Amino acid sequence: MAEQTAHTEAPPGKKPFPPFQSENFPSQLVWLAICFVLLYVLMSRIALPRIGAILAARSRVASDDLAAAERLKEQSNAAQVAYEKALADARARAQATANATREQQAREAEALHKRLEAELRNRVAVAEQSIAKSRSAAMSNVRAIAADTAAAIVERLIGQQPREDEIAAALGDAGKS
Repeated sequence: MAEQTAHTEAPPGKKPFPPFQSENFPSQLVWLAICFVLLYVLMSRIALPRIGAILAARSRVASDDLAAAERLKEQSNAAQVAYEKALADARARAQATANATREQQAREAEALHKRLEAELRNRVAVAEQSIAKSRSAAMSNVRAIAADTAAAIVERLIGQQPREDEIAAALGDAGKS
């Protein structure tokens, strides 16, 4: 394989590229030094101070923004704590109100229950007395009706009216209250 090398020689009939000519090297080095010094002076006196001022201003703005964000975060945390405390207080008050209302309604329901129960007992007692009166009235009539019925049956069967003492003996204790 043929080794490839860079051609530094000019083809025949053409002049070589001037920067590659060794007799131009000293003047190129002088101009390089002059341009470097000028560029260094421009950068150090004009551009770098401006860039430094911009970076310092950005850093100051960023630190101020971070400080403001920290203050706002603290205020937000304080507001959140206050909100949670107010919410807990409101829940406690609501729970206390609900408990008080529940207890009051339970007391009212118990009082209503007792009043209705007493009223029912009174009605039951009145009804029992009325039933007892009706029963005793009915029972007193039952003996008379039974005696009349027994007398009518015996008279029909035997053709004679039985005596009262026989009817009373036949009925015995039945119908007595």
